[in-house]
Amino acid sequence: MNEIFHRVSVRKFEQKPVEQEKIIQILRAGMQAPSTGDQRPWEFYVVTNREKIVALSKCHKYAGCAANAPVLIVPVYRKEGVWLPEYEQIDMAIAQENIWLETDSLDLGGVWLGIAPMQDRMDKVAEILELPKNVTAFSIFVLGYPAEQRAQEDRFDASRIHWIE
Repeated sequence: MNEIFHRVSVRKFEQKPVEQEKIIQILRAGMQAPSTGDQRPWEFYVVTNREKIVALSKCHKYAGCAANAPVLIVPVYRKEGVWLPEYEQIDMAIAQENIWLETDSLDLGGVWLGIAPMQDRMDKVAEILELPKNVTAFSIFVLGYPAEQRAQEDRFDASRIHWIE
């Protein structure tokens, strides 16, 4: 899993479309995530419409980098048919991480924009995408071909490890 040690937040993208096959592979990785009780609460909205992308880039003050991206993936979670709703956001975070790692493995770049649990952001995304009432917006994943390259910093900190023997 070299992607764990390679993945960085990418906020600048080439003006080049992302192939549908790669998007499907990324979503396949997201759906491969484990979930509590195998409830798989996720659904995914793939946004390539320029007007919607620009609108989503204004849904909160840190989302501006989305404006020039070729693709946004908006993971949402279902409110119905889920028997352990208190774990939905955890399940979604795992799926989102899989999406990011697969994005990196395909030589694409991305950044995860937090939407849930901020209700104002969740409502704004739902409004822009006209989401059905039975789903809740979790995040926005901005992706494309990176227009910048940089190394990931080493985040290992031995002082945060506590051995109990």
